[in-house]
Amino acid sequence: MTNCTNEVTLDFSSRSANEGFARTTAACFAAQLDPTLDEVNDIKTAVSEAVTNCIVHAYPDSLGKIRMRMRLYDDGSIEIMVKDWGLGITDVLQARTPLFTTGSEERSGMGFTIMESFMDGLKVRSTPCKGTTVTLRKKISPRLGVRT
Repeated sequence: MTNCTNEVTLDFSSRSANEGFARTTAACFAAQLDPTLDEVNDIKTAVSEAVTNCIVHAYPDSLGKIRMRMRLYDDGSIEIMVKDWGLGITDVLQARTPLFTTGSEERSGMGFTIMESFMDGLKVRSTPCKGTTVTLRKKISPRLGVRT
């Protein structure tokens, strides 16, 4: 059983400018686990996709609230939960299908696929008209050698 060793929760508005804030914040928080640059980039990419989904799909015509909760565990893993209170997803299985999108033709429909490929775990819970919660999890590989 793993125990949470540190956590932080942030609430921010669904403005596109906050996507960069969220990904940078997640990278800084994950730095406590001494990840490699590749692991940091994986986390940043997955968080970017999760937050962008909130901005584009949960609140397409208005601003709303996004909550990001990050937890570190004693097994060297990080869990990042991204939650919105927007439109929700009618069919989560369909939404997780590569190339499926409810956005404009400019959207690739690869958000969940990208999150899943960069993280060790992905859970999606959603209720139409009440919002969506995406939970990402990644185990950071221990580094060999002496730490300074």
